[in-house]
Amino acid sequence: MNTLRPCGCKGVRTCLTCEQDFQIDKPSLQQQLQQLESWSYCTQCERLYAGWDTQAVQAAHPDHNLAESLPLPGILVQEQFLTSAEGAQLMSDLDALPWAISQSGRRKQNYGPKTNFRKRRLQLGAFEGFPAATRFVQQRFESVPLLRNFQTIEQCSLEYDPSKGASIDPHVDDCWIWGERVVTVNCLGDAVLTLNLYEEHQASKYNLDLVQQYKAQLLAPLLSPDQLAAYKGKVLRIPMPNLSLIVLYGPARYQFEHAVLREDVDERRVCIAYREFTPMYIDGLDKQQGDLDHISYKNREYYCQTIAWNLLTKKCK
Repeated sequence: MNTLRPCGCKGVRTCLTCEQDFQIDKPSLQQQLQQLESWSYCTQCERLYAGWDTQAVQAAHPDHNLAESLPLPGILVQEQFLTSAEGAQLMSDLDALPWAISQSGRRKQNYGPKTNFRKRRLQLGAFEGFPAATRFVQQRFESVPLLRNFQTIEQCSLEYDPSKGASIDPHVDDCWIWGERVVTVNCLGDAVLTLNLYEEHQASKYNLDLVQQYKAQLLAPLLSPDQLAAYKGKVLRIPMPNLSLIVLYGPARYQFEHAVLREDVDERRVCIAYREFTPMYIDGLDKQQGDLDHISYKNREYYCQTIAWNLLTKKCK
């Protein structure tokens, strides 16, 4: 099934709709991962504790014993990044914009350059700026020490519909164009981010081979093979509460695949994902192309946000 289906799925990506329409028998990723040793993240301890159920682990916080925990370098979970009123207004503004079908039961609103990760090519395409109503979110990044000087290159709203079995398969975000900090703002609904150690079979997969060119600039150093051994055979569960901010960087970003399981989406979930350039595009091998892209990109962004600041739509005439 390598052709694009009416639901938006293609290849190994499926949703409940195409699984039923095309009799696709997809093994349960949750059942596979539950064969591993489960650890869940406590946002108060900022440590991992044994258990699959993130809510149960959070509830047990008063009794947590740090001696029985594991660290997880490269993860930030900041609860109440948005207020309830801001979340409600943001959802109203996002739903006033057009949604496009995506894979695995999702819909999206994508604002940024067109990328070809395999050929390592970047085009501005039809980008006209970010939605004006979301500007305050990017501005608030400056209040988070980890995100200071974060320059958004792509902003993508993602909707997860439980009636479609919406999910996202395990992956590492591309390492050629997208920088270290992988940022998610949760606008509606609770969910869980599931991580498992990436056993590298292809150096070029996810363009991970390029990380060696800028690993000295990472905010958190990568783990050594001996350190990674502590996570082998384990699945890590990170709560993503409604209105929270999640940032992956360093080891959590590059040495683990992350996924959102369909079983962890039991209500409509909407988040906004943000990406920045890699150091290669800022001051590395692709600097010249990065300068040209970034100047043009920022000019377009500024134009749209200046002209359409008080509009609820993206269109700039």
